[in-house]
Amino acid sequence: MVKKRQVYLDYAATTPVDPLVMKAMRPFFDKDFGNSMSLHRWGQSAKKALEASRQTVADFIGAEKEEIVFTASASESNNLALKGVAWANKAKGRHILISPIEHSCVQQSAQWLKQQGWLVEELTVNQYGLVDPQQVKQKLRAETILVSVIYASNEIGTIQPIKAIAEVCQAKKVYCHTDASQACGQISLNVKDVGVDLLTASSHKIYGPKGAAILYIKDGVKIEPLIHGGGHEAGRRAATVNLPAIVGLAQAVKLADGLRIKDSRRIAKLRDYLIQGILSRIPHSYLNGHPKQRLPNNVHFRFDFIEGEALVFALDQQGIAASTGSACSSAELKPSKTLLAIGLKPEQTHGSLRLSLGRRTTKKELDYVLQALPEVVTKLRKASPFK
Repeated sequence: MVKKRQVYLDYAATTPVDPLVMKAMRPFFDKDFGNSMSLHRWGQSAKKALEASRQTVADFIGAEKEEIVFTASASESNNLALKGVAWANKAKGRHILISPIEHSCVQQSAQWLKQQGWLVEELTVNQYGLVDPQQVKQKLRAETILVSVIYASNEIGTIQPIKAIAEVCQAKKVYCHTDASQACGQISLNVKDVGVDLLTASSHKIYGPKGAAILYIKDGVKIEPLIHGGGHEAGRRAATVNLPAIVGLAQAVKLADGLRIKDSRRIAKLRDYLIQGILSRIPHSYLNGHPKQRLPNNVHFRFDFIEGEALVFALDQQGIAASTGSACSSAELKPSKTLLAIGLKPEQTHGSLRLSLGRRTTKKELDYVLQALPEVVTKLRKASPFK
């Protein structure tokens, strides 16, 4: 076995907080610590920082400042999008469309609504995980109120034709929501160009802190809050805001705005280098997701004759951090819905591995992975009961 290094390749699960983000946050823990709803100078100073952060985020995605709602997580934003739209528009209809490759928080929000009487229908995807906008058009009904399709898969990295899907929804006056948690900071996001009505993004996926996220809600969208108890966020989300985290999110957005193009090009080259290296070195290995229309940092493979969980543990022993799927659900040891949706058999889904790259990833690190991974796979296959 090769000499151990420490290689983090799980950026899709979470990113380290950038030092400049930490520096921006620090004063808001013990100096500018006021409650943004308070009328005194401490409160008004906090309010000023909050609204400046809101403007930064709005500018980043091409929205108006008033269209940005701060939440505590992407999961909360997605819950608010689905449940809030459903309850506010139930008089129009109770039909909702989602893709089969959504993050579990969207899937489970939809299932909860189904238990409350809404009709939730899943679209299908092709072998690359792509939703066909024409299928969306065919599935729309008079009582359809919302279509939710993830911008880019958190597992296999496939980027969806969101603009085309949104155009179909606009023509039928149906709200379109997209979870852009993985796409934000990786590819260009402009809500006016894309045409969505609601968009989710998260701080800790773009080198900001955990505990802050957004939901873009286009002006005029009818939505009910999930959390009641105050006038925070223009009445759309009660609770004292997490100002340090929100300031950190805004700083992370500023950095992403300046670094995105350069970072994405560099990381995409490393991604392709890793993909080709794995395919050429490991037999019975298969790339999941679209070969080209994918996030610049996402590498997702399946390997025959082994368990993904065993592979992740074995790589960890070699100092390599990876995932066998979405970090939010991989501990469940169930077949991935995303991988089943693209046509894999249950036994094939268990041999999956997600390697996600980031700003700190180097070619030397990937060379180490390309040395260690084939050895780990060979060792696991020798002991595998699946071969």
